[in-house]
Amino acid sequence: MSDAAWSKLLEKDVVLLDGGWGTEFQKRGLQPGAHPDLCNLENPELVKQVAKSYVDAGSDVILTNTFGSNRFVLEKHGVADKAAEINRCGAELSLEAAATATNREVVVIASVGPTGVMLMLGEVSEQEIYESYLEQIAALKEGGVRGVVVETSSDPQEAVQAVKAAKSLGMIAVVSAVFDSGRKKDRTMMGATPEAYVKAALDAGADAVGSNCGRGIESFHDVCARMREAAPTTPIWMKGNAGLPTTVDGKTTYTQTPEAFADGAMALVPEGAKFIGGCCGTTPEFIAELRRRIDAR
Repeated sequence: MSDAAWSKLLEKDVVLLDGGWGTEFQKRGLQPGAHPDLCNLENPELVKQVAKSYVDAGSDVILTNTFGSNRFVLEKHGVADKAAEINRCGAELSLEAAATATNREVVVIASVGPTGVMLMLGEVSEQEIYESYLEQIAALKEGGVRGVVVETSSDPQEAVQAVKAAKSLGMIAVVSAVFDSGRKKDRTMMGATPEAYVKAALDAGADAVGSNCGRGIESFHDVCARMREAAPTTPIWMKGNAGLPTTVDGKTTYTQTPEAFADGAMALVPEGAKFIGGCCGTTPEFIAELRRRIDAR
């Protein structure tokens, strides 16, 4: 994605993102506990199926199956040596799916998740975090993508290292944090507020900021409004869950309907959201419902 392609996205009134990936993999046979990113090498057709399901549902932007593909996460699965290959393939697979869209362009933005190690506890240095993200994002760029979303983030200093790595490679960078902690559920696990995240991300050079996961879409309004106030001219990215999960027969289940989710997501637009989509529990049906609502505007 070039700067021109990013600018073209921003010309849209609302940009439709994709939905959840993990549950879609499990529907197609991936066993719980298995690392989905390994499918980029072991079952690429499965990855393309999930990516294409969101293309077909009407997404303007789809992500890549690379959320847990930094060296720290991959080390836990014994495949850190395959980090470059996993990321490169993840980029290529989503680009192949995006190319199946007819009469429109679908942009691919790569998913970059947390490292799972704690900077504030001194487990690693900022330089080590930076090098891990640089390795991952360089491979994603080699695979053909030109933008990343640093998502499900809880530590702004870790996110800063990812943004710096992305910008050093000439990439578009989005930062999306999880606000589900604190007395008012308006802080990340590390205690950061929406305002603090916006400042850290923009100071590092981020092109957009936002929030995903953590809570149901109906709980994103305060965060969205506060981010818009803190960054009046910056694109805001919002991907909420399909309500709150319940456990049925030992399995996590989301019961919110696509229609109810779309009501909540569309209500974020007048509050400043430019990008809207879904996270945990959302499916292509949710995105298709959002497509209908956006097209009816």
